[in-house]
Amino acid sequence: MRKLLAETIGTFTMVFCGCGAMTIDEITNGSVSHLGIAITWGLVVMSMIYAFGEISGAHFNPAVTLGFATAKKFKWKNVPSYITAQLIGAFMAIAVLWILFPESQSFGHTYPAEGFAPYKAFMLEFLLTFFLMMVIINVSTGSKEIGTMAAIAVGSVILLEAMFAGPMTKASMNPARSIAPAIFSGNISNLWLYIVAPILGAQLAIICHYVLRKQNH
Repeated sequence: MRKLLAETIGTFTMVFCGCGAMTIDEITNGSVSHLGIAITWGLVVMSMIYAFGEISGAHFNPAVTLGFATAKKFKWKNVPSYITAQLIGAFMAIAVLWILFPESQSFGHTYPAEGFAPYKAFMLEFLLTFFLMMVIINVSTGSKEIGTMAAIAVGSVILLEAMFAGPMTKASMNPARSIAPAIFSGNISNLWLYIVAPILGAQLAIICHYVLRKQNH
């Protein structure tokens, strides 16, 4: 129960701050800025890893949970409960944003940029999550133990990817983070790619991790 509560609170905080920055930027006509949004995502993820890494492993992301399970660093039987906790946290965060900022049209909704084809957005989200999971799996020592340098590394790569890819896909890399705003905003047309691409990208990262590890032995 402690682990599930940690995943719920951590995901809530991450989505509330990250999507909150996007929502406030939207309703204030850019006062937060693209740079501010990217920094917010990076810092909140880093902070939540520090806060909850030793309790739950600080996944906060279904794609990461599935990746850890594939890597045999997390029990498959615990995957459904972890993903449920993450979705609950994400939906609670967007619900609060909906109450605070009802004038928003998106609540941090993820969608491809105008003129950027969905298949391109799929490829970009796939690669972004691949890079993210490669960092996570290589700096973590297990699903329950993420150290100080891991928090900095993971937060940094999220900031980096949000910085350059955000204008094109909003740089989700997280199905839970995309599902909740899509439901609240009523725009689910491209939601499938924000679910499938991160999961597949994370799985490829695990495969590459095993190949690299075998070559080192």
